Amino acid sequence: MKALVFGTTGQLARELARRAGPDITLDMRGRDVADFTDPAACAAIVAASDADVVINAVAYTAVDKAEEEEPLATLINATTPTAIAHAAAARSLPFLHISTDYVFDGSGDQPWGPEAPTAPLGAYGRSKRAGEMGITTANGPYAILRTSWVVSAHGMNFVKTMRQLGQSRDQLTIVADQIGGPTPAAALADACLAAATGLLADLGKTGIYHLAGAPDVSWADFAREIFVQSRISCTVSDIPSSDYPTRAARPLNSRLECAAFEVAFGLPRPDWRQGLRDILNDLEKDTA
Repeated sequence: MKALVFGTTGQLARELARRAGPDITLDMRGRDVADFTDPAACAAIVAASDADVVINAVAYTAVDKAEEEEPLATLINATTPTAIAHAAAARSLPFLHISTDYVFDGSGDQPWGPEAPTAPLGAYGRSKRAGEMGITTANGPYAILRTSWVVSAHGMNFVKTMRQLGQSRDQLTIVADQIGGPTPAAALADACLAAATGLLADLGKTGIYHLAGAPDVSWADFAREIFVQSRISCTVSDIPSSDYPTRAARPLNSRLECAAFEVAFGLPRPDWRQGLRDILNDLEKDTA
């Protein structure tokens, strides 16, 4: 299988490069040749490619900044992916795209299923939902994977931030009323590759799926586990989201129902605690 991958430096793109087996060839395109503010140029790359599948590992993810840059967030998260989806559909190429728990309003305490009504709270969620809608209306084969709380040894994310803060402070206050599934980027990469293979074998598996780490946990308890596994002596105190105001509202309930993905593509929800161990091992290697 040959996959055209948009993105080279993000958490998902880097894990795709690490985890693609010998039977998978990746044609990875970075921003120097794939400018996501130019939808037509990105669509032209798909039209000229000899790949079997297309994977989008590019996104605008600055949740708070999106409140003042919604047109740019929508261009990157919706307009360009939609153009790519149309180009892929014209050649019947399966298109893999990542979406987010932020398409939901975070109400209640039950896991959100793929068919649950969407109601984004802010600009970032609206941009991602617009991308989903654009891709589905392109009428080609696709798998949209909604995920949450992506972490890895690359870039900046919650694991790396907690380790940095925990090494310099004795105590941190972390929100405890937002619940979701931390997702190792490595597991998300495996899911993308499994979905790509599955779609090539059966285009009838087209649809929206959820893939997030298990078990569901609060940010505060996630931080505690990071400190335990990192052997960092930092105490975590729980606070409500109202004590940590942000420009963009965060969904309180980010639980995702992931059973359909396992049925379709054979991968169960990844255990984020093992994924965290792997991330910390990678970070240790980087500093050795």
